[in-house]
Amino acid sequence: MAGIVFAVLAPVLLASNWPPSPTLTNQVIALSTWGFVAAFAGLSSGHGGLRNKDAVVVLAALALVIVAAVASSAGAALPFGIAVGFAAVVAAAATVVHLGSVLPADNAGSALKAFLWGLLLAGALSAGLGLIQVFVPEWTDGEWIARSAPPARAVGNLRQPNHLSSLLLWSMIALVGLREWRRWPTWPWAAAPWLLLSLALVLTGSRTGVLGVLMLAGWALADRRMSRPSRLALLALPMLYAALAYGVSSWSHAIGHGVGGEGRMSFGTGGDISSSRFAIWSNALTMIAREPWTGVGFGEFNLAWTLTEFPYRPTAFFDHTHNLPLQLLVELGIPVGSLVMVLLLIALMQAGRRAWASQGNEGMARRAAFMMVLMIGLHSMLEYPLWYAYFLLPTAFAWGFALSRPNIGDGVTTGAAPDPPAGGGPPANRALAFAGLAMTIGSAAVMLDYWRVVVIYDPPERAAPLEERVERGQRSPLFGHHADYAAATAFGEPKAPLSASQQLAFRRAPHQLLDVRLMIAWAQALAAQGEMDKARWLAARIREFRNPGADEFFAPCQQPEQAAQAFQCQPPQRVVDWREFTQPR
Repeated sequence: MAGIVFAVLAPVLLASNWPPSPTLTNQVIALSTWGFVAAFAGLSSGHGGLRNKDAVVVLAALALVIVAAVASSAGAALPFGIAVGFAAVVAAAATVVHLGSVLPADNAGSALKAFLWGLLLAGALSAGLGLIQVFVPEWTDGEWIARSAPPARAVGNLRQPNHLSSLLLWSMIALVGLREWRRWPTWPWAAAPWLLLSLALVLTGSRTGVLGVLMLAGWALADRRMSRPSRLALLALPMLYAALAYGVSSWSHAIGHGVGGEGRMSFGTGGDISSSRFAIWSNALTMIAREPWTGVGFGEFNLAWTLTEFPYRPTAFFDHTHNLPLQLLVELGIPVGSLVMVLLLIALMQAGRRAWASQGNEGMARRAAFMMVLMIGLHSMLEYPLWYAYFLLPTAFAWGFALSRPNIGDGVTTGAAPDPPAGGGPPANRALAFAGLAMTIGSAAVMLDYWRVVVIYDPPERAAPLEERVERGQRSPLFGHHADYAAATAFGEPKAPLSASQQLAFRRAPHQLLDVRLMIAWAQALAAQGEMDKARWLAARIREFRNPGADEFFAPCQQPEQAAQAFQCQPPQRVVDWREFTQPR
């Protein structure tokens, strides 16, 4: 069971990463460690297949997403590396759902305890990192403890306050589950970590965290089988949060130490409490109305949104809608997106019904697992945490367990465990073992392939010339689009005729994330090739973002004699559909 603890802990505690992706290493560790757990469980399992048909509903939803990712690459312009990466991570989630749903009776209790302990330790250690980031930021080095930009907020080594808040809320659920299971005395074993997690949650300044606090209080109201001390702790959590927030604010003002989370919930500052989410949701609804049946294609929201005219768009470069249902509907279309959401909702209701119908310690364990899924579901209405393997895979495990048959052993509530076969030991679950092994080996292969692009952005001593490194990186099956970005932006203004490397770069790189630097280079490349309609349209979209990085690009527009010649100063002559940019000339 130590493998489960490590699978939960390791990905969220790693601070060091290699560019260009700030989370790739964390996600690969999550995939490899959960793969090891699945492989080991499969080899020692007494069940050769799905014992619980309820889990099939979740697996069907994930299968639809995998098909959509593959179809977006095969039938559209989404680069193969991006599509297969998405599909592989979703397939890993399906493997871990299956793992959670087929745990044998004699191991389920130990496995779940290990899972809860892993979450509690991950939250407590991350809370400690968050306190360092806020109170003694000079201790952060970026290698062992991630830095937080001033005014500091607690971000842990996940580097995002919203991500840390969700981890801390998971840890609180795990603490309640373990306390109910073991019937710990209230003080000090439960109260001390409860206070630590609560303080760190305040220091994240996360508005999602505030909603999570209210959800936990709602759990106490709904679950009357929980012990009185645990219910009181959950019901008092909103007041504890408010008291700690007041104390942190008072301390900050008294000594002049800025805390980044202050004022995040205030309307009086004149800011946007939604951080532009209302605007991006409005844009997403407009896009759904324009392409309701097939959507823009899996993984293509950023490209389609960036290249569509939105005069009042938010000025940040959004690569997600920050809302899971909208993301599915805008990318997959209303029919398929709705089907995926309906399947997920059915599975969520099945898990809740089973959790609330279970009695004793097993019921408490199931309700804790269900609350973890519900909590990350709430976060997914405002963010996109499930796009990160270190959130997706624990969610899959908890969901699979919540849907499993009530047969936990190990001192929880016993059910009738199946009789061992006549041959002696239990037969292996070969499918689960094979999938887990594929996850672990595949993760190692991913890191080897990723190194092809790491050397572009973080070259070692005596590295090959940049052009050679970029050319090698573009041959990467999974991460060639990162090398494409360098090919498009690192060698000055594109001139006609474009090299083969540049042509490939502008065909693939925009599907990852269109930022102002890439958009300018792309517009210049289109103009150099004589595609003036597209170049002017793209320039108009750049102007909508009002990004200071484009000031130099638009500088000629301030001089009448230059403006008459510069394509970026001229309005588009026609409406250019975003799909035209994905079609070769």
